[in-house]
Amino acid sequence: MVLNHMPRKARIDAPGALHHIIFRGIERRKIFRDNKDRNNFLDRLGGILTATGTPCFAWALIPNHVHLLLRTGNVPISTVMRRLLTGHAAYFNRRHRRHGKLFQNRYKSILCQEDTYLLELVRYIHLNPLRAKLVSNLSSLDKWPFCGHSTVMGKRKNPWQDDRYVLTLFGKSLSASRRKYRAYVAKALDQGRRPELTGGGLIRSMGGWSAVKMLRHTALRMKSDERILGDGDFVENVLKAAEERYETGYALKAKGYDFDKVAQRVCEQTGIQMEKLMSRGKHPATVQARSLLCFWACRELGMKTTELAEILKISQPAASQSVARGEKLCKENGWRLLR
Repeated sequence: MVLNHMPRKARIDAPGALHHIIFRGIERRKIFRDNKDRNNFLDRLGGILTATGTPCFAWALIPNHVHLLLRTGNVPISTVMRRLLTGHAAYFNRRHRRHGKLFQNRYKSILCQEDTYLLELVRYIHLNPLRAKLVSNLSSLDKWPFCGHSTVMGKRKNPWQDDRYVLTLFGKSLSASRRKYRAYVAKALDQGRRPELTGGGLIRSMGGWSAVKMLRHTALRMKSDERILGDGDFVENVLKAAEERYETGYALKAKGYDFDKVAQRVCEQTGIQMEKLMSRGKHPATVQARSLLCFWACRELGMKTTELAEILKISQPAASQSVARGEKLCKENGWRLLR
């Protein structure tokens, strides 16, 4: 018997997008066996988030899975996750003398409507250790080292976690904000699992099963997608933007644009010679041109920063910084890749 599987949908990402990320051990096995595994993972996570300028608002380590709430920074979330998961799998297999896959399928990445869901997701993610019975009560969670809640509560320090941004949503005074945040978390202690925050496509976009049932006999249809958490308008706008980016990339390739042609276009726009563009000089004009090249190659052609780093003989973090710098220069100067 042959089963026909639907093709996987491409991941959706954009600069500044908020993502709820979940990944699990294969066959739900442990991906952390002890605190040494957890601490190594956190060191790796912090290094990657700092190098890529990726803000983190919430996180929780459970023995067989992880939740992260990240905002896309200087590089795509897929680059961040590839480095994180590949690095942890290699470390875990080496340390525990095992072989083969560590993680179950692909990680799940849900692009979220920030205004509506950021605080709900912070609370949901930070209550995971309590739901998993790793801690017995909220007071224990306040000090639990393997969840971002303890950082928001000021009990632990993680420079790569943006706890201040979360707290500003509860007020200006730090101590009062912490009290309000903790009270907000406490209100959800008996909520249990929230499937609508981690999957469900149409159900999630509509606000739950009851909302879906109400529309069963109406002509109203809501745009939905399992990769997106938000209302109908948000889902539709995200999908439209993703389609436009796909069409732009397709149009560029149809016109014969590759890395070399993009480099030529950079020379035209900036007036720099190709030889200087491909050199590693520190002259401001060279740095600007190479930044524009990295931005267009990454965001328009879809090249990975690791590829750019290899071509330009720079580090991956330097390539990521160049992409961010190039985006700013592009906006300031009105430069366009297509004539």
